[in-house]
Amino acid sequence: QVRLVESGGGSVESGGSLRLSCTASRDTFTVKCVGWFRQAPGKEREEVASISAGGTTSYGDSVKGRFTISRVNANYTLHLQMNSLKVEDTAMYFCAQNAYGSCSSSWSYWGQGTQVTVSS
Repeated sequence: QVRLVESGGGSVESGGSLRLSCTASRDTFTVKCVGWFRQAPGKEREEVASISAGGTTSYGDSVKGRFTISRVNANYTLHLQMNSLKVEDTAMYFCAQNAYGSCSSSWSYWGQGTQVTVSS
């Protein structure tokens, strides 16, 4: 079992920045793809960004050029730097660990989420 704990959410004005973090409880983090998802009320869950065990990144179209995903394997931590935030970025953000080192649709573990609210 892997426990994922997110932090760093909060409220910010449009155009501002936030940095989310996610810490994993086990060293399997280092050999798995990990990623960030978000879900706004009444909307489907959306994949925001992912990073493979080898460091290959992928971003959703709505966040490209504004968000940066990174990982620090030494302390089992995943980050999401969010710049130029928009009202439509408001959502609960979740980190997740994939079943594989290369990112796939098989997400095995999920965190409890951290709320991001962007006001105009």
